[in-house]
Amino acid sequence: MSKNYYNPVTIHVGDGSLAKLPELVGERRVALVTFPEAKALGMIDTIRALLPGQVNLIIDNVLPNPDVIQLNDLYDSFWQHSDDYDLIVALGGGSSIDTAKTLMVGTESGKFADLLAILVDGKPYSPARKKPLITIPTTAGTGSEVTPWATIWDAAQQKKYSLHLDCTWPSAAIVDPRLMLSLPREVTISTGLDALSHALESIWNVHANPISDCFAISAIEDIFECLIPLVKRPDDIGLRTRMAQAALKAGMAFSNTKTALAHSISYDMTLRHGLAHGIACSFTLPLVLGMAWGKRADRDFVLQRLFGPDLGAAQERLRDFLHQLGVKTEFSDFGISDAESANMTRRAMEGPRGRNFIGSTPRATVGAAVGPVVDTLRLPKK
Repeated sequence: MSKNYYNPVTIHVGDGSLAKLPELVGERRVALVTFPEAKALGMIDTIRALLPGQVNLIIDNVLPNPDVIQLNDLYDSFWQHSDDYDLIVALGGGSSIDTAKTLMVGTESGKFADLLAILVDGKPYSPARKKPLITIPTTAGTGSEVTPWATIWDAAQQKKYSLHLDCTWPSAAIVDPRLMLSLPREVTISTGLDALSHALESIWNVHANPISDCFAISAIEDIFECLIPLVKRPDDIGLRTRMAQAALKAGMAFSNTKTALAHSISYDMTLRHGLAHGIACSFTLPLVLGMAWGKRADRDFVLQRLFGPDLGAAQERLRDFLHQLGVKTEFSDFGISDAESANMTRRAMEGPRGRNFIGSTPRATVGAAVGPVVDTLRLPKK
């Protein structure tokens, strides 16, 4: 069967690569989208120094898991004054980058309500206006710097949407591990495990291909070797570099496959139980590995290249790795009963990301999306 791989993002990676930003921006005027702590960390001043007189807008109040309530005002204000900037620079983790991707596509009215209506209805969408995007991740995990997806949450309605258009690929990404030296221990672990999940999810995936496998295998090997030492030596720039590159490779892997069952379960865990995304999508990895094992010979070949031929030993290795990082690996550890976890897994299997899993019920596949991909999670009321 023919396979294909596509990723149009120009990538600059390595210690000091942030210095490439002026060259990438040129003479264009910038809207900077970042997180609240960026100012105290000196990152906003660094960007201004690199782009003197070019930063015309700073959005520095991006919160984790960007929600429709916050995005509404940000989006409307952004497009009301859109003539003041030529491109967006996203500096931060997945939430900052996803917020920037949402802002980069403009509706005819410039109103977020119209974009949300398109997402809710799942209509094909060609934006009336758009802004190019340069991504600068400050965490090693999200992979959003090299994917076209923006996750939009609606906590009030217990739903999650994924915006995915041809134009939401970033034009360039700068992955500078020096920006990650200040990451707290908990964030280092959570984002690192997010990257591990991205890589594994791209392997037990109906859209896997030989190129995504190469990125995934390399990412997983690096994460197994460097994440635990990095947690012990957070100032080690060599380990930070290796972890940043592992997260990047994981992003390159799932940029073509999307995620699968572990992520589908995670949305429920985050919305209903408040679990941080990186933990929510990684604590089930030993379980999902067992569900994937034996389903397809080509996927077993890749998984056994990483873990060896014995499933029990493979699951134990994953559990031990997570436990060494202080992450529990059973639903019961988070106060979830066997009945609830079974229902959660069943719902997750039926969701868009769950259906990417090789253990899901076979279904007709479709070509690349031409409009927004709607990942709507309908959950029971509390």
